[in-house]
Amino acid sequence: MDPMRERVERLRRVAGSAKRRAGLYSELAGLGGSQAASSLGALRKAPAPGKKLQKIGFMMLWIPEPTGVTCAVGGPMIVAGRYLDKKYNGATIGDVGAEAGRTLSAIGDFRRSIT
Repeated sequence: MDPMRERVERLRRVAGSAKRRAGLYSELAGLGGSQAASSLGALRKAPAPGKKLQKIGFMMLWIPEPTGVTCAVGGPMIVAGRYLDKKYNGATIGDVGAEAGRTLSAIGDFRRSIT
């Protein structure tokens, strides 16, 4: 086959791929609704209820109050926050990607050590 025809054919394939990719991006941008936006937002920034509960508990524990109610409420809030930190994972999609990269690196190291 002629080298010029090969280049033209390769350019056609690249143009088709770019067109499909642009269509996909425009469809993603067109996703509407608050549920889709909140789901995509959760992938980027995970909620951390345990951390927030711990912070509020520490603030209540350190606020001076004569009756001691805040001290009685602050301690259990700290413990509950730590429990929530262990129970609910606050990983984002970036954390998942970084962990996948570390796992692949470890698998590659293992493979190299065997051969």
